[in-house]
Amino acid sequence: MPQQCISIGTASQQDLVKQELSRGLKSLQHEGLSVNLQEDQTNGFTFLDCCVSGHTEPIISHRVAGVITNLIVNNWQDILLKDIIRENYYYFDEDEKGAIYDYAQKKINLNDKIKERYRLVILHKLTEYLSANNNLVIDGFIRFRLKDYIDQLYDVADQAVDDFLMEREYKEFIELLRYFVEIQEPKADLVNVVLQNDGVFKLYDEKNQPINSDYLRDFMIDLVENEINYEDLLISALITIAPREVKFHSGTGEMPSSIVNTIKSVFVGRVSKCSGCSICKKHQ
Repeated sequence: MPQQCISIGTASQQDLVKQELSRGLKSLQHEGLSVNLQEDQTNGFTFLDCCVSGHTEPIISHRVAGVITNLIVNNWQDILLKDIIRENYYYFDEDEKGAIYDYAQKKINLNDKIKERYRLVILHKLTEYLSANNNLVIDGFIRFRLKDYIDQLYDVADQAVDDFLMEREYKEFIELLRYFVEIQEPKADLVNVVLQNDGVFKLYDEKNQPINSDYLRDFMIDLVENEINYEDLLISALITIAPREVKFHSGTGEMPSSIVNTIKSVFVGRVSKCSGCSICKKHQ
């Protein structure tokens, strides 16, 4: 009876590898094949000899390639990312490294195309290797045969660092703006903000009158007929006025969530959204 054997070695996650190989090969028994899995320990490595009898096609190599691909993508990838971040971004503290790792994971998990591309690259490399070899050490295979995949993880880590630094700078910026608001005497009790469909903002006081540009003369660089057509100018105007309350109104345009969230972060507890009033009707 024809028999195919493959020896799989690993220096890490030995129990998981054994468990997943057993599960993956056990299903072959339902196809009328005889499956045997033997374990051996040598110099810190666990070797699993996988033998299948009763079939002449290289079914075991395909099955093993699939199992190991899943192990690398679902388990080794986390270890690889953490190692890359630890070795290349050692100047960050442990909490910062953890945040960078979270950004990297999120970038991969939110993009099904990236995950599928990784899986296909690894599966192709493994299938190709096992078609010509009956011995595989997973750790060495990843290091020497999956360089393109590792390079892609380096790229993800780099992007995660950029995301982390941008987020940190944003938080520091928000803290600074919040400080400016807190130390200023409010120049208005209420500022009503309306967005028009051309992206221009209009500001009104609590009496529904256009905000007096005298408040803004020393700070604004572009203010025409009480209209502001830049998001950063809107934030600058609100910080200069430092109102006790900011209220957003439905105009002909849609208020970008990014600017709303920024203003909420700066004016903590002072921001609300109008559900319909004379200002809303005036600009619809």
